[in-house]
Amino acid sequence: MRTLLLLLALACPALADNASDAIRDKDGAAAAAKFEDAIQVNVREDLRAQLAPIVAAIRHAENGSAGREYGVLGDGVKRDMKRKGDTYRPQAGWCAATVQKTYDRWVKAGKPGDFITFLGRRYCPVGAENDPNGLNRNWVRNVKHWTDKIHARTEKDAGSARTR
Repeated sequence: MRTLLLLLALACPALADNASDAIRDKDGAAAAAKFEDAIQVNVREDLRAQLAPIVAAIRHAENGSAGREYGVLGDGVKRDMKRKGDTYRPQAGWCAATVQKTYDRWVKAGKPGDFITFLGRRYCPVGAENDPNGLNRNWVRNVKHWTDKIHARTEKDAGSARTR
């Protein structure tokens, strides 16, 4: 399975490279391959460059341990993790699917406000029962911070490529 994921990652270089690099730096090459597979399966091709950095930013903001890597806590992801004997790929997949579906809802609603704030209301709502310490109030700001860092990395890489 690892070999298949690695081959997939090598065959799909257009999958928002800097988002993958951010995951590779945080979680290693095997996790980056799982991230790339999750993006390819769950995010439409025309939106990958835009949404993959947000999925990577969510990983950094959530910073969860095994079984909570992307902060997905629902019963569906728990069943997937148990069935697959893996936590990372199901977490990344459910996160990517949620980002894609929420993006579609945002567009259908007329793009009210910025997307990450809109996403935060669904993904990590303030006042949720599973947030007794009120940490969700920081989620939008943290995801924006990490998204900006990933985009800055993209601009830095593009600048260094131009100067070579």
